[in-house]
Amino acid sequence: MTTSDGRAQHAAPAGRTHGSAPVRTIIAGAAGRDFHDFNTVFRDDDAYQVVAFTATQIPNIEGRLYPPALSGPLYPKGIPIFPESDLEKLIREQSVDEVVFSYSDVSHEYVMHLASRVLAAGAGFRFIGPKRTMLKSTKPVISVCAVRTGSGKSQTSRRVLDILQNQLGYRHVVAIRHPMPYGDLAAQAVQRFATYEDMDRAQCTIEEREEYEPYVERGAVIFAGVDYEAILRKAEEEADIIIWDGGNNDLPFYKSDYHIVVVDPHRPGHELRYHPGEANLRMADAVVINKIDTADAAGVNTVLANVREVNPDAVVVRGASPLFVDDPAAIRGKRVLVIEDGPTLTHGEMAYGAGVVAAQQFGAAQIVDPHPYAVRTIADTYRKYPSTGAVLPAMGYGREQIADLEETINMTPVDTVIIATPIDLGRLVDIDKPNQRVRYELQEIGSPTLADLLKTRFTR
Repeated sequence: MTTSDGRAQHAAPAGRTHGSAPVRTIIAGAAGRDFHDFNTVFRDDDAYQVVAFTATQIPNIEGRLYPPALSGPLYPKGIPIFPESDLEKLIREQSVDEVVFSYSDVSHEYVMHLASRVLAAGAGFRFIGPKRTMLKSTKPVISVCAVRTGSGKSQTSRRVLDILQNQLGYRHVVAIRHPMPYGDLAAQAVQRFATYEDMDRAQCTIEEREEYEPYVERGAVIFAGVDYEAILRKAEEEADIIIWDGGNNDLPFYKSDYHIVVVDPHRPGHELRYHPGEANLRMADAVVINKIDTADAAGVNTVLANVREVNPDAVVVRGASPLFVDDPAAIRGKRVLVIEDGPTLTHGEMAYGAGVVAAQQFGAAQIVDPHPYAVRTIADTYRKYPSTGAVLPAMGYGREQIADLEETINMTPVDTVIIATPIDLGRLVDIDKPNQRVRYELQEIGSPTLADLLKTRFTR
């Protein structure tokens, strides 16, 4: 059930009787979906007592507190956040009844191994269904999600923005980004970015800027934060239409009027093997098969067959993400360091990204492996994600890691640095070598195009 303004209302869990003890709950997350699940389902429901969050994937989240300013009157002291490695200990010490799984871009096998740990410790294990967490907007919402991190969701979102602004005549397109709260959670409850200065004031990490800058460059406004009902209500004050720009392969936080999901033929089969990406695929109104210009035919055919099998009603859009640099001659014949989007390489499990493709396309003589030159937190990243190839992930979850990234770049002996992140990295780090920024945009191939589909649904 929902209230008249779209907020979720929830009944007490089955079997609970008046006066019985609340269900002692841990929410397992990664500083995103977990906070949203708490805010929409648990915060105001005294049938539950959330005793802790656990955290993984994102550095420096554990050891913090979900603050009283966000946790509500039932949690006047806030809620502690522990590392997921402490899960069994927490279940025992806190007499936990159930663990709610609330993060994304992990294999189905991974999820069930975690469930087995929880069950063996004596607690229950469950998910929160999307009907309970998707908030209703007063404005049209187009959601852009993916089956894996690094599928091409960002350029698809930019393409949707371009269509709405330049072809359908929407003057006030507002994007809302999946949460990336890496700083002061209370201060980040509702964030609005319309200028580079907004990002500077908020001390945005590299990972945040990768998502926000492309909208700012195009004259659009993007919101993010922690309290997604408050964010939605603020965005509705200025929006004609809203783009939900999803994170990882998570489900939308808002009820969507049109759900676009991007799949990646470089990782055929992952669309059916990762949570909650498979659910996204099954819910999609339209599926974009991206990168067909660089993927092999077998991968494209596998992905297409899987889409048709699990969601035969979805409209399929074929797309490419061609690469551009300002000066191809600066790469040709040179020894290069390739800097790739961080999350694509880490929990996205890709060994390479657009930067390697650009190095090959524009004739680099050698891609130099930065592993031997990595320092401190960057070296830690390589140890944690050993499948990372001869590339440098643009990790920057805070000032210390940004400094480590800069040092690693400048210690690597190359002629040119290829920067394949979605942002102008030179604004944040001092690179002492010539560098080229790789840009990539979605281009649909054949028909239907995204413009065809959106004109049918959202012409004013």
